[in-house]
Amino acid sequence: MKAYWIAHVDVTDPAQYVLYTQSAPAVFAQYGGRLLARGGRSQAMEGRATPQRSVVIEFDSYAQAQACYQSREYQQAAGLRAGAARAEVIIVEGCEAVTG
Repeated sequence: MKAYWIAHVDVTDPAQYVLYTQSAPAVFAQYGGRLLARGGRSQAMEGRATPQRSVVIEFDSYAQAQACYQSREYQQAAGLRAGAARAEVIIVEGCEAVTG
């Protein structure tokens, strides 16, 4: 079953944040992660106000998604984001396609 990282990010220091965005995608790729959405146009339809950036990353399994987040390489990349953004990151397991 696929799994997804869903992140909502408000950038406070764009110059520092770019260091994270330049290093993290290589780590995602190491764990089979594929960026599906990365800061494009968005609108909150319900709930809290729209964050500056919404990010969705697909992994082949929940275990891969967790391993990526917990990896030394990703934690180093996430350290580059510290102080440059406020982020909420969740991992959610996908489901079978629903038809009709």
